[in-house]
Amino acid sequence: MAKLPLLAVLLFLLPLLALCAEKQVYIVYFGEHSGEKALHEIESTHHSYLLHVKKTEEEARDSLLYSYKHSINGFAAVLSPDEASRLSEMEEVVSVWRSYPRKYSLHTTRSWEFVGLEEEDGGHRPYFFKNMGEELLSKAKYGQEVVVGLLDSGVWPESQSFSDEGMGPIPKSWKGICQSGPAFNSSNCNKKIIGARYYIKGYEQNYGPLNTSLDYRSCRDTDGHGTHTSSTAGGRTVANASAIGGFARGTASGGAPLARLAIYKVCWPIPGKSKSDGNTCFDEDMFAAIDDAIADGVNVLSISIGTASALNYTDDPIAIGALHAIKKNIVVSCSAGNSGPTPSTLSNPAPWIITVGASSVDREFIAPVVLGNGKKLQGQTVTPSKLERKMYPLVYAADVVQGNVSKDMAGQCLPGSLSPEKVKGKIVLCMRGSGLRIEKGIEVKRAGGIGFILGNSKANGDELACDAHLLPATAILYTDAVKILEYINSTKNPVATIIPGKTVLHTKPAPSMAAFSSRGPNIIDPNILKPDITAPGLNILAAWTGMDSPTRYEGDHRVVKYNIFSGTSMSCPHVSGAAALLKAIHPTWSSAAIRSALMTTADVINNVGLPLTDASGEFATPFAYGSGHFSPIKAADPGLVYDASYTDYLLYLCSVGVKTVDPKFKCPTTPPTSVNLNYPSLAISKLNGTVTVKRTVTNVGWGKSIYFFTSKPPVGISIKANPCILLFDHTGQKKSFIITVEARKETLSKHQNNEYAFGWYTWSNIFHTVRSPIAVSLA
Repeated sequence: MAKLPLLAVLLFLLPLLALCAEKQVYIVYFGEHSGEKALHEIESTHHSYLLHVKKTEEEARDSLLYSYKHSINGFAAVLSPDEASRLSEMEEVVSVWRSYPRKYSLHTTRSWEFVGLEEEDGGHRPYFFKNMGEELLSKAKYGQEVVVGLLDSGVWPESQSFSDEGMGPIPKSWKGICQSGPAFNSSNCNKKIIGARYYIKGYEQNYGPLNTSLDYRSCRDTDGHGTHTSSTAGGRTVANASAIGGFARGTASGGAPLARLAIYKVCWPIPGKSKSDGNTCFDEDMFAAIDDAIADGVNVLSISIGTASALNYTDDPIAIGALHAIKKNIVVSCSAGNSGPTPSTLSNPAPWIITVGASSVDREFIAPVVLGNGKKLQGQTVTPSKLERKMYPLVYAADVVQGNVSKDMAGQCLPGSLSPEKVKGKIVLCMRGSGLRIEKGIEVKRAGGIGFILGNSKANGDELACDAHLLPATAILYTDAVKILEYINSTKNPVATIIPGKTVLHTKPAPSMAAFSSRGPNIIDPNILKPDITAPGLNILAAWTGMDSPTRYEGDHRVVKYNIFSGTSMSCPHVSGAAALLKAIHPTWSSAAIRSALMTTADVINNVGLPLTDASGEFATPFAYGSGHFSPIKAADPGLVYDASYTDYLLYLCSVGVKTVDPKFKCPTTPPTSVNLNYPSLAISKLNGTVTVKRTVTNVGWGKSIYFFTSKPPVGISIKANPCILLFDHTGQKKSFIITVEARKETLSKHQNNEYAFGWYTWSNIFHTVRSPIAVSLA
C-alpha cells in the first residue's frame, strides 16, 4: 500500500484534533455535601477546581454555568475533553460526564375515576371499594399540605386547574421562589402554584440564545406538556372539562387536587424542529433544578423526562439528583419511556426512583369506518371534523403516491408523497410506521383528501392513540387495516365513510399495556425489576397551554383549554399524585415505604377478571407493568411495606461497583449483593442452581397480625420462604425472611440463555395481600 504524504495525513487529522479540543459542557460531581461550608464557600471551592485546569481566573469564572451547592455537590462548566479528564483524576471527584440534550417524547377526567378515586369507578372493583376514593381523598385532605415539584416545560398558570380559590396558607416549610420573566411574574404564582423557576444555561450554551418567537425565557409553558403533567398530578377539580369537540367531557381533577405545585422549567424547543418533535432538556439544567427543589422543600418530584434507553448511574443527572432527594425523604416518580414494545428500552431504572409504565383506561372514542360492502370496522378518534352521511371514494396511500417514493414508505402518507390528482375528494388509508400521526393527516389534507384512516402497524397491536386531526379521521387496528386493503384490492370502485366519533365509557378489557410503553429487563442492573408499576398513559385528558394547538402542529391554529395526550409522561404524574396522597396520610413514611405500598397493592387483573394484556392482546409480563396497575385506595393501607434507607442505597451502589457519593460513607470490603436490596419485587438474572435472598417487611397495619406466605413460582423454578409465617405484635415491627430460589435440574437442561420466566409471591392475611412479582432468567 502506498504511503500517504505527510501533508495529506495532517490535513486529515486537523479536523479530528479540532473536534477533540472542542469545548463542551461537563458536570463535575463530588457527591453529597459534608454540610460544613456556607453556600458562598462551596461556590468558591468549585471555582478553585476550575483554576487547576484553566489558564486564568477570568476564564475559570466565565466557564462556570452552575454551582450545585444545596444537597448536590458539584458544578457544570464549559471544558475541553482534556480539562474534563484532568478533573476526573482528582481524588475528591466522584464522576465527570459530558452533558447531552435529553429529548423527552410524549413519553384526566376518566383516569382517576377508573382507579377508584372518584365516585364513578368503572365497575372493575369489588363492591366494598365503592365510594372509598372520596374517603381516601378526605383523609389525605386532598393533599393540601404536600408540595409536588415538576421538572418539565413550564406551566400555563391561567388554567382553571391551577386556581387557588378556597385554599389555605402556603405550608411554612416552603422555601422556594416565584421567578419572574417575560409573560410570567410573581402574580402568576398563588396558593396553588407556590413556586416557579426556570433553567436555561445549558440549553443556551449548546444552541445559543433562545428563539423568543418559539418560547418565553420564563416559566410560562408554550408547549403544553408541562401544563398537562402538572394538572394530572395536582390539578384542581374543574367541572365540564373536555377536549376539542367535546370528547371526554366530565369533571377534570388531578390525583391530589389541593396539593401545592412547584414548577421547574428545564425543557425547551429544539431549534429547527417543530413542537410536535418534542422538547429537549439538558443534564446541567435538570441537575440544578433538582438541587433547588430539594432545598425549596418539595415532598414529591414528578419527572416525565427520560432517554431512549437507560444511562449508567454515574452519567445520569436524574438518578443522581433523585438519590439526593431520597436522603431528604422526597418521593421521586419518573416515566419509563416511550420506546416499547422493544425489550430493554426503559429509562430511569435506579431503584430509588418509582419507574412508571403506561396503560389504558376504560374509555374509548369510537368512530367506526363503514365500507361499501357493508362491513363496519371499529375505529377511534378525537377529531371534531365530520363527514356528511354518505359514501366517499376510498384509496390506499401506496396507490396514489407521486414522485420517487420507496415501496416500504409508499403507504405511510409522508410529507409531499401523495398526488393531488389521485387524492382529491377521497378518503385515504395511511399506515403507521414512519412519520408523525398528525403529519399523515396533514399530507392527506394538502393533497385534497376529504378524510383519512390511520391503520396500525403490527407493532401497535390493539392500541389506538387518538389525535385531534385537521380533517375527518379515525384510527383502526392493524387487522382491520388489512381488511380495508383487501376490500380496496377486490373492488373496482371502493367507497367508505367515517362515522363521527363519540365518547364511550366502561369499555373492556381495561386496563391493557400501551405498546409505546418502554419495557424491561433493566439493562443497568437486571437484578432490579423495572418498571415498578403502570398507570394510565393512553389518551389522557388534562389542562393545556393557551399558546399551542391540540396537535402541536405549526399550521394548526386551534386553541384548547384541555387536551388529550398519550405517553409515559402522562402515567408518571398519576403515580406522583397518588404518592402525594399517601405522603399526606402517612407523613412519617419513607419514600421507599410509599413506593412499596403502591407496588404491593397494584392490580394485575383487568375489568373482565383476566390478567393484564399487552396491546397485542397477549398476556403482559412484569417487564411491561412492573407490579401491576396502581391502586391508590389499596395503597393507603398496604399492611406491610419493604422499607429502604439512604444508606441501603449507598450499599447498593457499592454492590454494583459505583464509587460512593457520600464523603462520610465508605463501601465495605464485601458489600451485599444487589439482589438483596430490600425491594418490593424480586429479579434474579442468570440463575445457576440456588440463590438465597433476604427481605425485611415492616408492619404498618394492625398491631397484632399474622401473615402467611404463598407463591406462584416461575415455570421450572422453586420458591420457598423461611419462615413461611410472620407474627407481628405491634405496628412498626420488622420481620425478616429468606427466600430460596432454585432452578430445577430438568429446567437447567432445557433452558435457553437469558430467557425469563415470571411469577409472584405474597404475604397475606384476611385483610391484606402484599404481592411481589418475580422475574428469573437462567445462566
